[in-house]
Order: sequence, then C-alpha cells, then structure tokens
Amino acid sequence: MTNGLQRLLGGPPMAVLTKLVFLSIVVGAFLALLGLTPPDLFRGIRELINHVIDLGFGAIETVFRYFLYGAVLVVPVWLIMRLFRAG
Repeated sequence: MTNGLQRLLGGPPMAVLTKLVFLSIVVGAFLALLGLTPPDLFRGIRELINHVIDLGFGAIETVFRYFLYGAVLVVPVWLIMRLFRAG
C-alpha cells in the first residue's frame, strides 16, 4: 500500500507534503508581490470562459494562443524537471 501511495505521490507522503507547502508559500509570496489574489485569478478564468463563449469559433484561435503562451513556460520547466529526475 505504501509503495503504491509513494509511486502515486512521487515520494514519501510527508516529504511531498512538505515540498508542496514550501512551494505554495513561495508561489503565494510571488503572486502577492505581483498584486494577484485568488479572486483575481478566478475572475480571470471566468472572463476567459466568457470570452471563449462570446467569440464562438474565433475562440479556438484565442485558446490556441493562450496554449502557446503557457507552453512557452510549461514545457521547458517540465523538461528541466524530467532531466533532473533522470540524473
């Protein structure tokens, strides 16, 4: 049971929880520095959904653009994390 849980979480549960708490604090501080709050983020998501609905088929282009913007950051970070884990 423990091995399955560790495999699912990517490590011992307490270690993963500790890392997530630390990372959450760092990201929260960074977002606070930028002046972003959870309601702002949820409002942005809601506006994105409304924007997609209002645009109809033109929304596909907008969503794809957002996908590319995100992928520019997400894919390199993911690749770096995979490379560090491989070593």
